Amino acid sequence: MPQMGVSVAEGTVISWRKRIGDWVESDETIAEVSTDKIDTEIPAPATGRVVEILVDVGVTVDVGVTLARIATDARPGEPHDAERDPTPPAAPTPPAAQRAPPSDTPVDAAAPRGASRRYSPVVQRIAAEHEVELDAIEGTGREGRVRKQDVIAFVEARGRAAPTGDEAPMHIESPYRPDPPPGAADGPYMPPEGRPLSRTRQTIGTHMHHSLQTAATCTTWIEVDVSQIELARKEKGTTALPLIARCVIGALVELPQLNAWLEDDVHTVHEQVNLGIAVSLSDDDGLIVPVVRGAQDLSAEGLSRLIRDLASRARARALTADDVHGATFTLTNPGQFGSIMATPVISQPQVAILDVEAITKRPVVVTDAFGQDAIAIRPMVILGLSWDHRALDGVLAARFLASIKRRMESYES
Repeated sequence: MPQMGVSVAEGTVISWRKRIGDWVESDETIAEVSTDKIDTEIPAPATGRVVEILVDVGVTVDVGVTLARIATDARPGEPHDAERDPTPPAAPTPPAAQRAPPSDTPVDAAAPRGASRRYSPVVQRIAAEHEVELDAIEGTGREGRVRKQDVIAFVEARGRAAPTGDEAPMHIESPYRPDPPPGAADGPYMPPEGRPLSRTRQTIGTHMHHSLQTAATCTTWIEVDVSQIELARKEKGTTALPLIARCVIGALVELPQLNAWLEDDVHTVHEQVNLGIAVSLSDDDGLIVPVVRGAQDLSAEGLSRLIRDLASRARARALTADDVHGATFTLTNPGQFGSIMATPVISQPQVAILDVEAITKRPVVVTDAFGQDAIAIRPMVILGLSWDHRALDGVLAARFLASIKRRMESYES
């Protein structure tokens, strides 16, 4: 089961496109899987014959579990033993708009009332926790899938519509307790009951802890006057992010040692900038990092379009596995929520990550063309670069930030 985003912990096999004994070419689709964030086709990693299928349709397994085995020393046309094949012959797959999920899959398919419907394990778990009849929920996912958000929205709506009286109100928290009647005496303090971290939070925690244990992480900050960026943003009718990203890409081209991976003792510097953009999904779902490939060849307008498209597809759970693999440098933008300084954690095996914080107006000292100092109101932002001291030194990190600052403060449309 491939890793599709740092917070994806498990996936469910939707269908097998190949059966035991079938010949498969490298990168040909062999199966389809579903996760909370992505429904995607899984390409064969090599050319050969499928000799074993280890995970049946409908089974949910952790990331990293082997799904099937391919004999790479086989040859087309050779006799083979397919007697143990548990899967039906693959049928041509019609366009998504024309096909309905087969009844024996776990896809949360929209089905007529009274028809058999199957749901992902996550959806079933939330529904059981909140005593929800899933047949009563209309799905908003692809092909009418009932998503986790649909169940939570249904629970919240039911709570708002709960009648008054003796019936206990529905809360999101678990276990449920009725609110005490007005005027009731306070009893002894009962601490809230804890609950285990979700699989998503556990997976994010594992990856972040691994990064901190692996990299010699240092963080360097720089303060930037974004007056020129703000002028260009208003002129283009866009957010500041793609304009800042364009400046970051320019600095990566200038100092490619930061556009790199460090795997064990191998430092690989990439010519192409594959820029990861962290996208927040929800409090429970964490984040995912889709990738803008070949970003060095894109204008700010092109970056803006691609970032919007990737973010939209990320929140619609419509990204593919290729959309989240291969980033050479990551940009995260928590400043949109008002924070002013942070220490981001490097996404392995990258050697650095840039944190863009909130743009705030405040008084700063400026120097005019005659060398005279004055106090002026300027839009300012703090950029935080976390970098791996195994691959880089502080002077290079500082030069990289200075390059970004220079490009941002002299930005011209």
